[in-house]
Amino acid sequence: MPIVDAGSSEVEGLLNVARLMMVSARTAPKSGGKDDVETLMVFGEEKDQIADEMEKMAIERNAKGFSRDGKNVKDSVAVVLIGVEGTKSFGMDCGGCGFKTCNEFEETARRKGRDFTGPNCVFKSLDLGIALGSAVKTAMDHNVDNRIMYRIGTAAIRLGLTKKSSVAMGIPISAKGKSIYFDRP
Repeated sequence: MPIVDAGSSEVEGLLNVARLMMVSARTAPKSGGKDDVETLMVFGEEKDQIADEMEKMAIERNAKGFSRDGKNVKDSVAVVLIGVEGTKSFGMDCGGCGFKTCNEFEETARRKGRDFTGPNCVFKSLDLGIALGSAVKTAMDHNVDNRIMYRIGTAAIRLGLTKKSSVAMGIPISAKGKSIYFDRP
């Protein structure tokens, strides 16, 4: 009987769960059934590039949180990125974006902020939150350690990994004896 190494099996399992997390984000309910959510799985060298970019951002901003979270990314097997094209309107004229009508919102020049591009439609932001919740629930269902991290999304956008997202978050995943994402310094 062949022996299967626990380490390689756990990596394979984590990559499979990351794929399932992407499915969960994709099939999560969207406002009006309009899907502007973007999902990516990043592992290997590309994952480490995100961690390296987070370290650069920590130095630029004198923000230790980027360095701490970057170490979490390095220590993870993969990262699931979930973003949304929030600069598209839903067409509700609700004013949640700060404009009176969706036409006014659509005609407004998009501005690249420090981390994200805006303004963003409140319904698209809600869609992002629901997709994130669905993805982390899938990770939880498979006993995979994870945590939603804004700093990962900012680094991924800065590296040009996302194609259409105006806002993105990252979810690193791992399977260790103790979760590396909580009880951190």
